[in-house]
Amino acid sequence: MTEQAHVLAQALNADLQAGGSSLFSMLSAKGRRAFFPSRGILGQSAEAKGAAINATIGTAFEEDGTPLCLECLEGLVNLPSTAYLYAPSFGLPELRETWRDMLRTKNPSLADKSFSLPIVTHALTHGIGVAGYLFTDPGESLILPDLYWDNYELLLEEACGGTLTPFPMFEGDRFNVAGMERLLLTPGDKKIVILNFPNNPTGYTATESDAKAICAALQRAVEAGKRVVAILDDAYFGLVYEEGVSKESLFAVLCDLHPNLLAVKLDGPTKEDYVWGLRVGFLTFGCKDATPAQYKALEAKAAGVVRGSISSVTNIGQSLLLDAYRNPAYAVQKQEKFNTLKRRYDRIKAIFAAHPEYAHSFVPMPFNSGYFMCIKPLGIDAEAVRKHLLATRSTGVIVLMGLIRIAFSSVPCDKLDALFDNLHAVIQELRT
Repeated sequence: MTEQAHVLAQALNADLQAGGSSLFSMLSAKGRRAFFPSRGILGQSAEAKGAAINATIGTAFEEDGTPLCLECLEGLVNLPSTAYLYAPSFGLPELRETWRDMLRTKNPSLADKSFSLPIVTHALTHGIGVAGYLFTDPGESLILPDLYWDNYELLLEEACGGTLTPFPMFEGDRFNVAGMERLLLTPGDKKIVILNFPNNPTGYTATESDAKAICAALQRAVEAGKRVVAILDDAYFGLVYEEGVSKESLFAVLCDLHPNLLAVKLDGPTKEDYVWGLRVGFLTFGCKDATPAQYKALEAKAAGVVRGSISSVTNIGQSLLLDAYRNPAYAVQKQEKFNTLKRRYDRIKAIFAAHPEYAHSFVPMPFNSGYFMCIKPLGIDAEAVRKHLLATRSTGVIVLMGLIRIAFSSVPCDKLDALFDNLHAVIQELRT
């Protein structure tokens, strides 16, 4: 492509600027050049769909017109053979519509609100990369809490050239809204903020009062003249174990908060539906006063990035999920899995209540949701604790940012007592 944007990108950009919208100005340089190749192989193949003779797409078919598949593979998955074909770069239309309907069900505040049709990504890792591509320029600052998933560094700093700019996540035992707002109001018209609830690594979700304060701070920023891209990493959405904790995504408020705030929701079944290996995720846009044409333009740019990186997400994974979501047992089974995780969460709370002596070894960070919780060891290096714990107690944990992250999602309930006993003992041993 030459220095001038491709003609298809120019058309999408014109849609995003229509009516004086600020959406175009939120894009990165790469985002402004992004487009979906609707006039190339994919577009011409779509035009030929249903033709009596179709020699367009690079797939193979039997003499009777069914996909040409190896029988040894076909027998492994109880799906039509069409699941072995390419999926569209946008994702399977039926799955995109189903996920949009599910978003409304899981977030009742979205019932009458307008937002884009989700784009299917190769799970959230890829989705974050797509969002970074569209909105982050080299050297651009990304505001986020100082306790974050370390893969952001590869996705947003190394791949996109952005600069992670953290603020302390907690003020006491609550989310540090004031710290976030201070960075939002620093010089510069455009701001990108990343919010991840339930948070990895801490397992903290904004309380209902936190969520109101976060949205109010973002509104003050845009009313002060900032253009804000709010990237919402909702990987662990729905796994909330306490009353008073926000059960809806911030997207439900931010998607129509202000014309100068674009909400970008990243979510998917990986953690929500316990299908880590399927690698299916979703990217959804919401902005007050955005038109259907503008949402289509954002979808096309995102799908163009998908096309230019992985071509499309696995059809088998998408088809399996669509089949599961149509199964009448889905909701009951999902609740059962949620209950398993909540029992572990409740057990950890009970363990802490029963062992006040642990306070001499470590401090638990605030947590109320998700797969994880963190502790801060007292008077001893977290990495030393991790190594000694593994060597002497055959117990594995993760160290991130000076904290010890515990994935209780992967520990049976009857081993949690031993896990924390081991932590306490190791810290005491290392001190002496």
